[in-house]
Amino acid sequence: MRFFRFKEAVAAYVVVSAVSGLNILISNDDGFGTSNIRELYKAIKAKGHNAYIVASSSNQSGMGGTVVYTNQKNLTGPTEFGIVKTGAPSVGPDPIDDHIWYYNGTPSACVQVGLDYVLPRYGDFKVPDLVLAGPNYGLNLGPFLYTLAGTLGATYTAVERGIPAIAFSAGYAVQTAYYDVNLTTKAGFPDPATIAGQLAANLAQQLIDNTPTGSRLLPYGYGINVNIPYLTSFINSSCINPPFIQTRLTGGAYVDFAAFNETTGLFSYQNIVSEGTNSCINGDCSLPGEQDILNAGCQSSVSIFTVDYDAPITCHAAPDLRSKLQPLVQYANSTGKIGGLNSTTNSTGTYGNGTVMTGAPSPTPSTAVANAVERMNVPFVFAASALGLIFVVMLGM
Repeated sequence: MRFFRFKEAVAAYVVVSAVSGLNILISNDDGFGTSNIRELYKAIKAKGHNAYIVASSSNQSGMGGTVVYTNQKNLTGPTEFGIVKTGAPSVGPDPIDDHIWYYNGTPSACVQVGLDYVLPRYGDFKVPDLVLAGPNYGLNLGPFLYTLAGTLGATYTAVERGIPAIAFSAGYAVQTAYYDVNLTTKAGFPDPATIAGQLAANLAQQLIDNTPTGSRLLPYGYGINVNIPYLTSFINSSCINPPFIQTRLTGGAYVDFAAFNETTGLFSYQNIVSEGTNSCINGDCSLPGEQDILNAGCQSSVSIFTVDYDAPITCHAAPDLRSKLQPLVQYANSTGKIGGLNSTTNSTGTYGNGTVMTGAPSPTPSTAVANAVERMNVPFVFAASALGLIFVVMLGM
């Protein structure tokens, strides 16, 4: 009952407006100062949308949907990359751009702070039409990482609040500051962060373009999970314009098991493929799994999920959301696949029910953005909570 007014506001605001630009909230789990989120922010604004970032003050990778609010009014240390100094408020705007905010909390908490504090008090809109999370540094494939990833936690937090949301993750896993993005790499191509941001913005724009004026971008309870492969723009052009492929979460997806080292006496995680993770219960079972598509090469996976985790008593038809992602998002058996940086495609493929889908070609957009890069290895701590249990996995990159 305490969210009754917010629900009314969502119903009023979360529709495609008569004007082309939408109001979009962007978050992530890597922090408000990273290159990927800032390049997505720029790409979304370049498409005419009004965007705000509300993201964690430091790396919160692997927190899943855990909600942790800071108990400190002020920062006890600097934010990532030293953008905001120790002693500043635990929530506040970027020193340069007042549409970019940080909060000292988990990704899910940041989305809530964005929806319930930053936008109502300081935004030029109150409720976003769409929430975008990422692009994450590293892939988030399958149901197991769906529960672990802070990028997905931010996404399904928005979905559960009644707002359409899309999660983006990218295979290039080295985190960099926004001010270290290369205008061009030594190989002569855009920085991977720039490409990932443009791919994510294109996918969001395809959904927007295919949604009738006055309609929600996605039905209540639905979200989208997108994984972009390792982008090779630092070394060559072999994977700088991957096509988007329709997928499902399950199918070849990994789950962890505890591997014991007899020599050290320590445990580490290893990946296995389990029927428990990969049983097809809902959706279109003819679609390939997102893990399989990423394993196959330079392709991006696009999976539609819901936050209704009840098992179906009988099989029932889901809304045809996949057509709203076409022609940009293609099928695995499509011929003449076109990269995701293209605004439309001319590929032909078969939908799960046998329907043939086609699209028309369009020019590739231009690319760009700022400075030199210093790369580093970053340790990640993955944690997720479910049914009162806490799972922690240490991954050294």
